[in-house]
Amino acid sequence: MAKIALKDVRKVYGGNVEAIKGVSMDIADGEMIVLVGPSGCGKSTLLRMIAGLEGISGGQIVIGDRVVNDLEPSDRDIAMVFQNYALYPHMTVRQNLACGLKNRNTPKEEIERRITEAAKALEIEQFLERKPRQLSGGQRQRVAMGRAIVRKPAAFLFDEPLSNLDAKLRVQMRVE
Repeated sequence: MAKIALKDVRKVYGGNVEAIKGVSMDIADGEMIVLVGPSGCGKSTLLRMIAGLEGISGGQIVIGDRVVNDLEPSDRDIAMVFQNYALYPHMTVRQNLACGLKNRNTPKEEIERRITEAAKALEIEQFLERKPRQLSGGQRQRVAMGRAIVRKPAAFLFDEPLSNLDAKLRVQMRVE
């Protein structure tokens, strides 16, 4: 994992609506933090800004030792998991997990090793040949988490990823 530093990060919409008001924080390598706040307070916006999915209006975002303000999302080495899964419906779970790795020309043996490892950790081994429509909401969420895990990115961003899991599995996933 990589350290992440936010320095006076701001987001302004329409020139006068300040959604993110000068957030500064340092997240150490391997550290896990949780952003807590009411709906609409900017948690998801801040995550999207770190990932590069949304531009910043001011400040600086540093991942590792690189300022990433102007880098495309694909150049930030971040994996983000959303509450709404973002799975390919025409692909099996195995294909969904492998997709990003294939696009990065990862060797087949390594792809299979990472899929096996993630599927075991997320308890989705028995679903690898199913399509997303054949899974429950919690199972789909685990597949979405698996897609991020197999990438082995510099950092993970999770936007309410556990909301569709049952209580027992939610506790287990927090530990993992």
